[in-house]
Amino acid sequence: MLALGLSTLGWSVAAQEGVIVLDQAQDAASGAAQQAPCGGRSLTIAAMQWPSSAVLAEIHARLVSEHFGCRAEVVPGDMAGSGSSMASTGQPAVAPEMWIGRIAEVWNQSIKTQTVRAAANTYDTQVFEGWYVPGYLVAEHPDLTGAAALAASTAFSGGESTPRFVSCPPDWGCAVVNRNLMRALDLGERFEVVEPANRFEMDRIIAEAVSRREPFVAYYWAPNAVIAQFDMRALDMGAYDAEAMRCLAQVACASPAVSSFPAETVVVALAEWVFTQAPEVAGYFQRASIPLAQMNALLAELNTPGATPAAIADRFVAEHEDIWSGWVGNPVQQ
Repeated sequence: MLALGLSTLGWSVAAQEGVIVLDQAQDAASGAAQQAPCGGRSLTIAAMQWPSSAVLAEIHARLVSEHFGCRAEVVPGDMAGSGSSMASTGQPAVAPEMWIGRIAEVWNQSIKTQTVRAAANTYDTQVFEGWYVPGYLVAEHPDLTGAAALAASTAFSGGESTPRFVSCPPDWGCAVVNRNLMRALDLGERFEVVEPANRFEMDRIIAEAVSRREPFVAYYWAPNAVIAQFDMRALDMGAYDAEAMRCLAQVACASPAVSSFPAETVVVALAEWVFTQAPEVAGYFQRASIPLAQMNALLAELNTPGATPAAIADRFVAEHEDIWSGWVGNPVQQ
């Protein structure tokens, strides 16, 4: 037994030495891999067909290149196609504005197969629809902060004509919700509801009302240039009530009750390999939520003649270190 024990001990020592050598080799290989930015792979960032996504893609491409040494490339994308490609090929590696409720089947399958993951919410809020009033009206009537205050506010009294509520086109679902909310808040006699024929007429009506400094209320959504361009201030719509919203969305809602608009989940989506092969970059995206108000302002800048998403991204990086420094892990001390 003693001889067997010594023999076994000798084998064990030799095996341990071999394991140590193997571990050292693996550590060296791991260190070399970690030294390669983004795991040695190109970081493709999908810019969807709408402006906010294009601006975000350009911003992130600049920051991950500068602060993490990645080869970052902005590529065109669309939600369903990019989501499927991320899951099957790992490219694009990043989709900075993925509205996952609109591609639920693709997204859920990607989560099930653990090929794509949400890094963070794209914006600092998840409610993107609401009612707005112009900033000049709030300046004159600071009590005008919520939709519940509209009925009693003096902001809409004394004019020669009935103040307008600018809704959305009549064939949009929001038009039905807005009509029912007007009933729920007892505003039917207080406002003239205007339902524009299309998005362009909607924007024109708002622009003309602002130019005349009219007292008005408007439905709108974000991220959007119009909100910043015309200094529109969101009204508090109260809490979200799922049962109330189900009724509000019906043309024949018998007893409308007040509810906020529903939340939507909008995320920075990453291919799984970013988490495993470039964890420092994944950490960056896990911190990279941008204020919705800031995006509205960027989109307003994008509406100026000659502006491009790339130019807007350059300006954001140059002027808003107070926002992105926290993303790269080195927040500016206030």
